[in-house]
Amino acid sequence: MASAYLRPGLTLARDANAPSELVRSLQRDLRALGYKSAGIAGVFDIGTERAIRALQHDLLKPPALGDPTSQVSRYNGVGEVRVTGVTGVLDQALAHCIAAMLADTQYATLPESRDPAGDNAQALAAVRAQIASRAPALYVAAIARQESGGRQYAVPHGEDEDAFVTVGLDRNNPAYPDEITSRGYGIGQYTLFHHPPTPAEMRDLINDPLGNVQSIYEQLRKKFDRCVVGPDDRADDRVAEHPLLPLRLCRYPSADARYLNDCANCARAARKVRIEPGMPVYVGARLCYEPDQYYASASASLDGVPDRADFLCDWPYAVRRYNGSGVNSFQYQARVLRNLLSSW
Repeated sequence: MASAYLRPGLTLARDANAPSELVRSLQRDLRALGYKSAGIAGVFDIGTERAIRALQHDLLKPPALGDPTSQVSRYNGVGEVRVTGVTGVLDQALAHCIAAMLADTQYATLPESRDPAGDNAQALAAVRAQIASRAPALYVAAIARQESGGRQYAVPHGEDEDAFVTVGLDRNNPAYPDEITSRGYGIGQYTLFHHPPTPAEMRDLINDPLGNVQSIYEQLRKKFDRCVVGPDDRADDRVAEHPLLPLRLCRYPSADARYLNDCANCARAARKVRIEPGMPVYVGARLCYEPDQYYASASASLDGVPDRADFLCDWPYAVRRYNGSGVNSFQYQARVLRNLLSSW
């Protein structure tokens, strides 16, 4: 079916009083194509403009040799290009490119849920119910809560009809600020650096919540094994708080039913601390908790955080290294530990 905005002479732009039904149609298509992170509310906002600019950028970008998934420019006409610049405006040249992309069965469009709240609950339950072997399932679920709010799909609310799979977009190329450099998908925000996804990636990593979080298991265990007490790196908070202890996989032996499975009770038993801006990230540290681009001043404080030093395992430190280093990793760690307290 032809998109509602595919009309001779029609343009849609921000601050142009665009009809809401046409904007909704455009936003739905931009979500399906993987260029808009969220929102189908019928208002041509900055997010819609940025999505158009990103799509226009890709339509103008020369295809990368050897990468069949980076061929978006092939939809920009044959012989004579349709889109000639990055404007952030939907014109009929761009509308025809979008129509060509949607009509191509080889272009993997993103899934949309008929029951997003129910599907999200099932996805999170499935993650929590996994038998822990590589890493604790409750930590993986707590990370998923931090990454996506525990949502495989967006949930419609108010005027917003969005029920597509959750997507996080990164733009980390200063030379080309309109370029989307990577996309995180689904409950675990599985990250791909090419676009669109292959059919196998769509099936195994984006549509399947358990497949989606497998990278969390693998990366979290890798950080645990190699970046808490070595051999690749050492977690400075762990060095400061437990310098003499060997790496601790779990407080319980592997034959105990609570092995890698009692994390919520461990979190409840730990002392609770309040994170405040200006507080050292650990006693004696020069680095302090501070607001930044990811944790604004309103969210830089956090109360009721289980004290990582009270856990009789080293997964709290692995969680921080999962997020990297620096003050962001400490903010991330605090939120994941507090997520362990949630009753899901």
